[in-house]
Amino acid sequence: MTTLPETPAVPAVTISLAVPARPPLARRVAAELVGTAALVAVVVGSGIQATRLTQDVGLQLLANSIATVFGLGVLILLLGPVSGAHFNPAVTLAEWWTGSGVTRREAAAYIPAQIVGAVGGAVMADAMFGEPLVKWSTHDRSAGHLLLGEVVATAGLILLIFGLARTDRLRFAPVAVASYIGAAYWFTSSTSFANPAVTIGRAFTDTFAGIAPGSLAAFIGMQLLGAAVGLALVALIFAPGRDTAE
Repeated sequence: MTTLPETPAVPAVTISLAVPARPPLARRVAAELVGTAALVAVVVGSGIQATRLTQDVGLQLLANSIATVFGLGVLILLLGPVSGAHFNPAVTLAEWWTGSGVTRREAAAYIPAQIVGAVGGAVMADAMFGEPLVKWSTHDRSAGHLLLGEVVATAGLILLIFGLARTDRLRFAPVAVASYIGAAYWFTSSTSFANPAVTIGRAFTDTFAGIAPGSLAAFIGMQLLGAAVGLALVALIFAPGRDTAE
């Protein structure tokens, strides 16, 4: 009788489908605070530097916008894997409202951190350039056409971010978001604040990038309106569903 050789045991192969654990909330909140502070420091600091190097307002805006593009892109690339790199209460609220991964508890932690970071970033920029640490801006931005610019700027930003998410292209966010903000510096009348926390922070500096405290409420209101418009556009353009031939 012939005995067949035993078949060697094949080790079981296990494929892990576990989703990588999110960083602790404290780390994510720290990333939002530091990222927003750095962003405002870039915006305010480059604005101060630009006004000291040239009296040409066009060149000042060019320098300010270029610095913001590079700074924002780097910050999103660096801190995106930790917190999502919102740096913006409008984005955080939009993610919470749509159930896109931010809970009410997280939003309640992110938004104060963003505001504190923005104020800290403005103070830090003033300190670096020998300006008064806190001096309320006198740059009035209450005109109606500027408020319309904020609606457009914020709506476009929300449309971009959520459109990238809906089409599975968030990996391009560092370049896409920074590029959009750089363009919006020039095509919107308000130079695209598009961010309630940054708006609050910029009220603390009476320099090129500042905004008078009296303009804050209307600016932030228009940014929130713009966020709602942006989400409506996302629902209209990127709504899931089967395409039909016409």
